[in-house]
Order: sequence, then structure tokens, then C-alpha cells
Amino acid sequence: MRWNGRLVFLLVAFSMVISSMFTITVVKGSLNSPTSGAIAALGDAFLPGSGQSQYPKEFAKLHDAYNVIKSQYVQDVPADQLVEGAIEGMIQSLEDPYSAYMDPESAGEYNNALHSSFQGIGAEVTMKNGRVTIVSPYKDSPAEKAGLRPNDQVISVNGESLEGLSLHEAVEKIRGPKGTKVTLEVVREGTAQPLTIVVTRDEIPVETVYGERLKSGSFAFGKIQIAQFSTETAARFQEEVNRLEGEGIDGLIIDVRGNPGGYLKAVVDITKTLLPDKKPIVKIEYGKGSSKQGDTYNAEASELKPYPIVVLTDKGSASASEILAAAMRESGGYKLVGEKTFGKGTVQSTVQMEDDSLIKLTIAKWLTPNGDWINNKGIEPDVAVQQPEYFNAARLPDNKALTFDLAGPEVKNLQVILKGLGLDPGREDGYFDKRTEEAVKQFQKEHKLSVTGKVDQATVEALHEALLEKIRDPQNDLQLQRAIEVLKQQKTK
Repeated sequence: MRWNGRLVFLLVAFSMVISSMFTITVVKGSLNSPTSGAIAALGDAFLPGSGQSQYPKEFAKLHDAYNVIKSQYVQDVPADQLVEGAIEGMIQSLEDPYSAYMDPESAGEYNNALHSSFQGIGAEVTMKNGRVTIVSPYKDSPAEKAGLRPNDQVISVNGESLEGLSLHEAVEKIRGPKGTKVTLEVVREGTAQPLTIVVTRDEIPVETVYGERLKSGSFAFGKIQIAQFSTETAARFQEEVNRLEGEGIDGLIIDVRGNPGGYLKAVVDITKTLLPDKKPIVKIEYGKGSSKQGDTYNAEASELKPYPIVVLTDKGSASASEILAAAMRESGGYKLVGEKTFGKGTVQSTVQMEDDSLIKLTIAKWLTPNGDWINNKGIEPDVAVQQPEYFNAARLPDNKALTFDLAGPEVKNLQVILKGLGLDPGREDGYFDKRTEEAVKQFQKEHKLSVTGKVDQATVEALHEALLEKIRDPQNDLQLQRAIEVLKQQKTK
């Protein structure tokens, strides 16, 4: 058994990330069942009673359907097309958003992405209630900059509805080369009408760990953000810990907000150095039909850190992030601050077939140290904190002026942004009235723009930059500030 590299389903050319978030193994042709190459011989060799004892008797119906199509369909259909369709149909019948089939081309793109950067919009997605749903945009990605947020539901791409499409088909609609734009129609909780969000695709780096030292009064705290768990994440995490400890810190904040998960070994290697020796980190429970026994991963810290630790979570924290959060609380007694996590508690195995296609299949579930299964439930924080409303504002539309007397979700989004920037639009119901116009004029005057009261392209860019600057200011991050307060309380006990 070997461990996968990044283990998020990074389909390079697909421009988004199809959600796997937690994959264990890649095994070439190892499901004790026919590979796609063998199945392709269905036409003649795959016959009940023909000595092909490795095929279950239920395959007789599949064989009959194949022969009916080949002999009676109005047009000739390539055998490979029928076989690919049969495999995709079996996977789709599982109704599992984390199981998927990749043809050889898609599998090659996936494998090439495991240890490199990739082009796209930089967001992890899954299928939820029949809709393509954002798990989390990556840090500083085009998706994040455009205003996509966890749990946004994408219902159309460039004006084409995604209804009825599989996750794979939907993601193909979103893919495209660096520098091109894609227009997404998004349903967001709390917004009456869909939002239109334009994202410019770009190169997505794989840097996963960001450390900084924060001063708060007489205290200095380390903050390490983990954007996702990949092959180098544990080593980078330790580098940042060593650096911050060398500079002197009174506590540590581990930030997994917006982290969609990834490589199991990375989260285990990080967590085992922070928890008491032999304390459980995560338990893996396989299906009843599996010959594998359950696995438990335990901590190995010879001594605990001499300072308190807090973990920051939000609704974009999924899978491996949830493993870390649960282990830190249940086995280490550390506090979680922020929002309830995503709720992804299953494990996928990736099997490479003889023709280099891949099947990614859910094979197990993981449990917290206390034996809880958080799938579809998430983990509630010890200290719940919501961010200001403007943190969830989307980017305003490009090349579309917003002017007096307009109404709709884009105007409402504008009003949220203006209020977040300290300007008073007078109302927040999506109607562009004179007071909203005056707020726009005030912003334009302060930023040396043409004072027209119309939100043109130059004003959109300036509003967006001002909003990002405010969001990135640690003083405006209410969850971070609350985590700092929790650390202070623990230091002064």
C-alpha cells in the first residue's frame, strides 16, 4: 500500500477540484474484479458457463444488454463506449458524491496534478442535494478573490444549466485555460436570488502552510494556516512551528478554515506531535465486506507544547481538517473557535485499472477519538463566532454598470460591501436608491475616481481591492480575535 500525494481530486484541466478530500490508496487493478481491459471483451468471451468463473452470475444481464445494443441499435456503437458507460453507470448508481470514475485522459490529468501546481479557479467542489456545491475555495485563489464561499451552489456555467449533469460533466463545463473567464450562477443561503460571479482562471499554487507571529498586548502568538493537507504539509508545518518557537510565542493558533482536507498521513504526522503519547487521533472503520481490519492512528509526542493551542474552523473545514479538529479537542483538550465544520467522514481508495483509468471509491468511514461519525453533521466549535456579513460578499459583476433605480441581488451585494467599508447605503434590500448612490459617490471621491454615482468597471475594481484589504486585516477577523482572547484567558489562569 502506498499513500497518495495530495489526495484532493485535482483535475488540472477541469479548472475546479472534484471533491475527494480524503483518499487512501492507489492500487493497480486490485479490486479482485475484472479490469476495464478485461470487461472490454464482453462481446464473445463473457458468457455464462463459458469458463469465465471470475465473473459473477449477475453479469449475465449485463452481457445480454450489451449484445442487444450491439445487434439491434440503429447505429454502430464502439464497444469501448458501452463499457465506459457501464462503469460510469455503476459508479453513479452508488449515489455517493465522493466515488467517481476517470477515463485514462482524466486520470492522467489527475496524476500529473498530485505534486504540482494546476490551472483553474481553485475551489474544491462536491455534489450535494443534486447541485454542484463549493466545499471551499483555496487561499488567494481566483475563486476566493471572486467571492465564492463554502456551500455556494453552482446552478449554471456561462448561461448553461447544470441540472441533471454529473459532477464530472459539470466540472468539464467550468474548465478552461489560464486567463479565460467563466461566469457562474450561484445560489447562496440567505440570498433571495442567484448571484452572478465571474471568475478568471489562473495558475493555482500548491503552497499549503502559512505562518505568522501576531502581537497582542504583552503577548505574542503564532498563527499557522493550513490551506490543505498535501505531501509536504507536515514538514512545512514543523518548519513554521520551529521558526515561531525560535522567535518566542505564548500560544499557537492552527487555522484550518477553508481547508477541504487531503492527505491522511499529513494530518496524522502533524497531530501526533501535538497530543499526549498514545492518545488516538483517528479511527478508520472499513465496510462489512472488506477483509481489512479497522485502523487506529495514535499520537507520539514525548512531551506536550509548553503553551496553549486553539484551532480555528469554519464550514469550509472538511475531512482531514475535521480529523485534526476532533483529535485536538477530544484527545488534547484544546478549544475549537469559529463555525461548525463541513461534515465529511468517509474515506476513498483510488484504484488504477489496466488501461490507466481510475476508480475512486468510498471504502471506509473515519471516526473521531471518541468514536463519533461526523459525516453530514460536522463538528460544532467550543466558541462559536460568525464573521461580519461583508466577509461573504461576492465580487460585483464585470462590464455591467450598477446605477440608480436598479434592483436585484447584485445591488444588494453592493450595499453589503459599502456598509462593510464604513459607508452608509441607507438600505440593504437590493434597491439602488439616492442614498446608495451618495455612498458610491463618497467612495469614488475617497479613491480619486470619477464621481458619477455609477458603479462602473473602475469602481468595481476599487471596491473589490478595498474589501479584500479590509478582510485581510487581522483586526477585522472576528474569529481570529476571539481565538487570541481564548489563548490569553488560558495564559492568565
